[in-house]
Amino acid sequence: MRKAYLVTVALFAFAFSLASASDPAPLQDFCVALKDYSDKSAVFVNGKFCKDPKLVTADDFYLAGLNIPGNTYNKVGSNVTNVNVDTLPGLNTLGISLARIDFAPYGQNPPHTHPRGTEILVVLEGTLFVGFVTSNTDNRLFTKTLNKGDVFVFPVGLIHFQVNVGKTNAIAISGLSSQNAGAITIANAVFGSNPPINPDVLTKAFQLDKKVVKYLQKEF
Repeated sequence: MRKAYLVTVALFAFAFSLASASDPAPLQDFCVALKDYSDKSAVFVNGKFCKDPKLVTADDFYLAGLNIPGNTYNKVGSNVTNVNVDTLPGLNTLGISLARIDFAPYGQNPPHTHPRGTEILVVLEGTLFVGFVTSNTDNRLFTKTLNKGDVFVFPVGLIHFQVNVGKTNAIAISGLSSQNAGAITIANAVFGSNPPINPDVLTKAFQLDKKVVKYLQKEF
């Protein structure tokens, strides 16, 4: 009886260990598996190849220059300076990154998503109006006006935005729960895809005149 009990417990433990196991989170848009490992195109992994620990130095964990303002002279009036695994190699496998966001007066960081990371934002200077939209079917909008020192969180994958509602420049620091959270700016992705999405699709999806769709595709 005791032996049967122990076997049952062992089987349940094994089953639960399988149920709780999962693949590592993706660190880029896709990672296509190779059937032939001798394929010379096998140069990408889910993340970055690791440097020999014996060759690692303090500089691998260091990045200067985040005090330098980004250029906001563009159509949206903002600039994002990323500090991710591409600019700071020591972040590889650590699951974090950050960004400095500069805003001109009334500039904005347009609606976008981070497919691989939750974002926490703190305002260093200025006043920002921020918000995010929940997933279908509620599409509920949460917004808040943030001042210097205020913090706001944008859940992973949800569309969100920040707008400088002040008459002076604004600065924010954004922390992300991925070494490469990715960013999909909605307007750029929809109207500026390469090759372009068929205008008939966008005309029906957005309930717009086809001329308007074609105009927006030229803009992006």
